[in-house]
Amino acid sequence: MAGKIWHFDILVDDCFVNFNPDRAKITPDTNDFLLSIVNGFEDGNWMKKNFQQFIFNNIAQTALTTEERRKCVDSSYTALTESAKHLRLIDDKGKGSEIAEIVLYGIMKHHFGAISATPKIFYKQNDNDNAKGADAVHIVLTKDGDFQLWLGEAKFYNSIDDTRFADPLSSVAQMLATPIIRKEVGVMTSLRELDEQIENPELVKKIKNILENGESVDCVKSRIHVPILLLHECSITASCRKMDDSYKEKIINYHKERATSFFKKQIKKLGDLSEYEQINFHLILFPLPNKDKIVNWFMERAKMLKEDADN
Repeated sequence: MAGKIWHFDILVDDCFVNFNPDRAKITPDTNDFLLSIVNGFEDGNWMKKNFQQFIFNNIAQTALTTEERRKCVDSSYTALTESAKHLRLIDDKGKGSEIAEIVLYGIMKHHFGAISATPKIFYKQNDNDNAKGADAVHIVLTKDGDFQLWLGEAKFYNSIDDTRFADPLSSVAQMLATPIIRKEVGVMTSLRELDEQIENPELVKKIKNILENGESVDCVKSRIHVPILLLHECSITASCRKMDDSYKEKIINYHKERATSFFKKQIKKLGDLSEYEQINFHLILFPLPNKDKIVNWFMERAKMLKEDADN
């Protein structure tokens, strides 16, 4: 096992090149990565409270600006109610989309050490054009003093069969179009999120200068990483009662097989994109036992928080 993200177990954290079953036909494969994450079990049941806690521990990363989060630093409940104000709860992408977005922001923070550069739920609630494009925008600082631009996509599905892959891949294709990248960069550099979170003002200046220099978008594609989170209902998880080797092996095999199919379709969909091989794609798979139960819980809890915020 590869470690943990918060209290979740990482089963796979690997480059596709290391488990690609047909390298001659599925290529390129060195810029694709799989991250497989699972929640634990207790007393024979999937630990739903663990997952629920993760959602509300991380909701402020995408529903509040840095300044608003700072104001709520001494009151976690205030952070929750203020975050709930910005939830859409029902949108054109269907119930559960915000759950996936929040989980992605949490994974970006806890696993990749990322800085939330544009709190997307906050701007979507405000019906601002800033919200169009990626579901998540982050900056990751590298050890050599450089940076990466992470543009994310998040979905919550009741399965991850092949028919489900067209939608996220279409969204990613749209997100990586030059006008959308320019727009995301423009929004990010116009906000003060990086200034508020990065202590070194010279580094902030460097990031903004590189991203705003007006040169071809192709020049920044080597910095772009695309995390694609697919939260998904899973019969293997639903039928399991404990975190044993059998369960882990089943999920690992299933996720590697699904990742292979996804990356094949991704190459077909995006392979002609300029500088495609310079962009790193991170497929993140997280199985859950029952989508409807989780969505219903979230809707009920979020509505209560919204009511508390209004009183």
